[in-house]
Amino acid sequence: MTLTELRYIVAVAREKHFGRAAEACFVSQPTLSVAIKKLEEELDVKLFERGSNEVSVTPLGEDIVRQAQSVIEQAAAIKEIARRGKDPLSGPLRLGIIYTIGPYLLPELVRNAIAQTPQMPLILQENFTAKLLEMLRTGELDCAIMAEPFPDTGLALAPLYDEPFVVAVPKSHPLAERRAISAEELKQETMLLLGTGHCFRDHVLEVCPEFARFSSNTEGIRKSFEGSSLETIKHMVASGMGITVVPSLSVPREPNNLVKYVPFQAPVPSRRVVLAWRRTFTRYEAIAALRNAVYACELDGVTRLSA
Repeated sequence: MTLTELRYIVAVAREKHFGRAAEACFVSQPTLSVAIKKLEEELDVKLFERGSNEVSVTPLGEDIVRQAQSVIEQAAAIKEIARRGKDPLSGPLRLGIIYTIGPYLLPELVRNAIAQTPQMPLILQENFTAKLLEMLRTGELDCAIMAEPFPDTGLALAPLYDEPFVVAVPKSHPLAERRAISAEELKQETMLLLGTGHCFRDHVLEVCPEFARFSSNTEGIRKSFEGSSLETIKHMVASGMGITVVPSLSVPREPNNLVKYVPFQAPVPSRRVVLAWRRTFTRYEAIAALRNAVYACELDGVTRLSA
């Protein structure tokens, strides 16, 4: 039994496909398949059920894959301990970030990280919360910047900031003249939402639960009311198709001639942004350095937090 074989079965369990798992491990599919068959023979168990379209993990295989992941993490921890003895901040840090934070935080964060810890390059992955949580669990990421709430996965968490929401309306809209807007007033408006999978969509639906009807599978509604990114939705607002709710960091610093951003009346809805990592991750100094790089960002309009 080798670490390589353990990495192969973890990859197959994650991808549910031998070809994709082989690509992820940078080996040919025959090489991966032979190694897994050898491991199954050594253990005298069947790890995977091979279907026509998808590979599934057997019940016993689930336990073995889980233990394999733990072994891989412990092996990586040995290398980290050795590296920390030389320079706790040496080597790349694999950072995940959700789509509705990445475009507005990463540019300045990366600049700060390069300036403060050039020996620790950031390897970035932008994705949905659910995918980032899975990648944290499997060790593909070291840490991730996400918005609460998300399922309790036993991760270590450090609060970064609380970010208020604002309303984006067309410049010609009557609400554009208001100094503040209540959530109640949005009930009569055409709301533009992010697509399913974005946690910020759920945040907006908490503020305006009456818009939950737009999350149905009705094809026409999905086409009319859902966008793939905050920037896409802002363009839809600019064209007069409706209004939306956005996090404050996404508000452009330069005035927009087509869109007006109006604050909410108290109580102002907001989200808490946190840094999450596995409790078994040993590079504590790297986590602290990343937090310092975040706090060095301007973060206009948010409330900075400390652990």
